[in-house]
Amino acid sequence: MQKKINRVLFWFILIQPFLELDWFYKGRLSTILPFTIPTIIRIVGVFVVFLMFFSQKNNWQRLRKQWWVITYIILLIIYIFLHLYHVRPANFHAVDPSGYGYSTFGEIFYLLRMILPIIILYITRYTHFSEKQFEHLIQTLSGLFSLTIILTNLFVHSLTAYGSYGVRWIHANIFAWFTSNNYAYFELASKGFFYLANTISAILFFLMPLMLYFLYKDFKALNIILVVAQSLAMLMLGTKVGAYGLFIDFIVFFIFYLVHLFILKNIKVNKKFLLTLVLVILGSSLIVPHSPMFRRNTYDIGVADNRGKKANIKKSDDILKKDLKKYSGAKREKVLKRFIKKHYYAYSLKKGFVLKGYSYKYDPDFWLEIMKSPVDERLNYRHLEIKMLNKVVANNHNKYDKFLGISYIRENNIFPLERDFLAQYYSTGIIGVLLFLGIYIYELFYLIYSWFKSKANRQFINTIILIALGFILTAAFYSGNVMDYLTATLIMAFVYGYALQLVDKSKAKKLNNSDK
Repeated sequence: MQKKINRVLFWFILIQPFLELDWFYKGRLSTILPFTIPTIIRIVGVFVVFLMFFSQKNNWQRLRKQWWVITYIILLIIYIFLHLYHVRPANFHAVDPSGYGYSTFGEIFYLLRMILPIIILYITRYTHFSEKQFEHLIQTLSGLFSLTIILTNLFVHSLTAYGSYGVRWIHANIFAWFTSNNYAYFELASKGFFYLANTISAILFFLMPLMLYFLYKDFKALNIILVVAQSLAMLMLGTKVGAYGLFIDFIVFFIFYLVHLFILKNIKVNKKFLLTLVLVILGSSLIVPHSPMFRRNTYDIGVADNRGKKANIKKSDDILKKDLKKYSGAKREKVLKRFIKKHYYAYSLKKGFVLKGYSYKYDPDFWLEIMKSPVDERLNYRHLEIKMLNKVVANNHNKYDKFLGISYIRENNIFPLERDFLAQYYSTGIIGVLLFLGIYIYELFYLIYSWFKSKANRQFINTIILIALGFILTAAFYSGNVMDYLTATLIMAFVYGYALQLVDKSKAKKLNNSDK
């Protein structure tokens, strides 16, 4: 049975890239069932693994002895009931009569999604994977993500990484980076056929240290190809996490390579690996100035300036001020709404924010204040997302929002905040963040503690896994779209489980040696 669990879990993690395809989340496939097909597959998959794992008597016996796990489960159940009671429509006050589309069933489904990776983390910890199996899994994941992005880019049949400009597909491939300045960054940034570029960027940022480790440990053509392909894919994505993350991966990996080589002295020099690493870094350094991410740096401000000139913002401001002084009450509100609807684009405001997320129809004065703010603030979408959510919380006037949240459904319908941990603070409150996300922080610190405590846990693989886990959590906070997305969290949870498995093995080995 142990081998069957191992095999099923291996393949379950391996299919995650296929469940991240864009068509599952947009268009017909996204509306066939009440919830997306990938989420249903994942729930069924985790349920199957769960049943297989706990069909073994020793796993139940272990769980009964783990009082901290049982306590956590009890706290989780209590929280779920309190959260659902707190966010119910009768207890929520909003300027938007729709209540931001809250659904109790949808909220329960979200909470279930947040639990799935935690289950995978626990099961993986006690499912024995060899380092070779782990290597094969990471290689395959890296190849599936990277080669999909590269091949679709080369054939100019890739979805753009930035879909908010009315462009769905890229207009040119990587060769146009060097030969043409006629394309905007969103016409060149590629995400293959995947759903969210931020999620894929974070996953690749996370996988690269592991791939570099396997290139060092097992220097062969396949690993060279995969590292080169992943480097190129991270630049093709056109995101800051992808481009900057690539060089952070290289630098941090090399620093800890030197630590293990000269201080811990538990690895050997691999000249072929070092030469390959230098060549990949040099190649990436030559390409990155031409990448979509660098084109973005000057694009946004230029667009804002052009819009402002065309719309003659100053003249519009003067007319608005005059009208607002002239009218009051309902007439003033009508004039203001008409102005916002007509001119929001000229002020570089995102359509989804103004018309849908926190609609100007129900709070025009909020958007008036935003339009008065500097252009760099109006272009900072995360800043606006936080402002909208703060306003919703303020309108609700409920002190328990801080602890239990306003619900994922509302937070997501207003606009998904691209800053994980803070996004979950709004949706699930402080208690929800501690229960659903705190476990990853706790386990990371436990792994760091174990690394310092025991020499057996200071192997190069332990260090690199720690770095990778730290990177994906950092990317989650910086760019968002990670902790609520199962493709990222299930892969991350598996790696967490494998890292804990390594610590447990070293403990068991130490106990066996002491008995002798």
